[in-house]
Amino acid sequence: MVAFAGACDWLRFEPSGPLLLEVEGPTAPAAGPVDDNLVLRAARALAERAPGLRLGRFRLIKTLPVAAGLGGGSSDAAAALRALAHANGISSDDPRLWEAARATGADVSVCLEPRARTMAGIGDRIGPALGLAPLPAVLVNPRVAAPTPRVFAALGLARGEASGYGPPPDPGPLDGADLISALCEGRNDLQASAEAIAPAISDALAALAAGAGVRLARMSGSGATCFALYEDRHAAAFAARALRRARPKWWVRATYLR
Repeated sequence: MVAFAGACDWLRFEPSGPLLLEVEGPTAPAAGPVDDNLVLRAARALAERAPGLRLGRFRLIKTLPVAAGLGGGSSDAAAALRALAHANGISSDDPRLWEAARATGADVSVCLEPRARTMAGIGDRIGPALGLAPLPAVLVNPRVAAPTPRVFAALGLARGEASGYGPPPDPGPLDGADLISALCEGRNDLQASAEAIAPAISDALAALAAGAGVRLARMSGSGATCFALYEDRHAAAFAARALRRARPKWWVRATYLR
């Protein structure tokens, strides 16, 4: 299941001249080589499928932790595709846009229309929007990286081999209480391997679970970010303040998931 938070990177696009990308912001140094950034990869993928595509200059301000299991790079790539589509008169349902998203990365397609959904396969099977009411949440990253390839490799599965657990059923439309009940019955199959790579994930989960008013604490994606869901925004804000005081070196954000 994928939901979207208010915490984000910021991307600006100026449609003129050759394809360029500037990366800045507090987490930019950890974002890796600019030429391999998903924003450029997405733009190139769309240009291959849309000859004569009008390109230009992107400016990316990185504020999310890198290799954090938050889908920040995928969301950046999807934002780039939306900006290029708008500048070139390409409709949101144009097959070339979705082909470029799939070619860029497994999680980019679900970020093209950022609403809570389920997805399956390698991200190629996306369910309908769940109509999720905003859920108060706190995101915590203990400032450690859990690179996705390493986390999947630590599962010990051969290419194409299934874990044996099988996918969860599609929950269908859910309100907040029903969603949390469904999530409590589930799990994150990547958690054990991520914790082996980054033991601080266990500390983050324990700190979230121990807070007042928490309804559910889980690791996000392949880690290392974890999240907790709360009854209301006041409980989430209080928990975030308490965590910042107790763990001043952690990245902590109170937000909504939707």
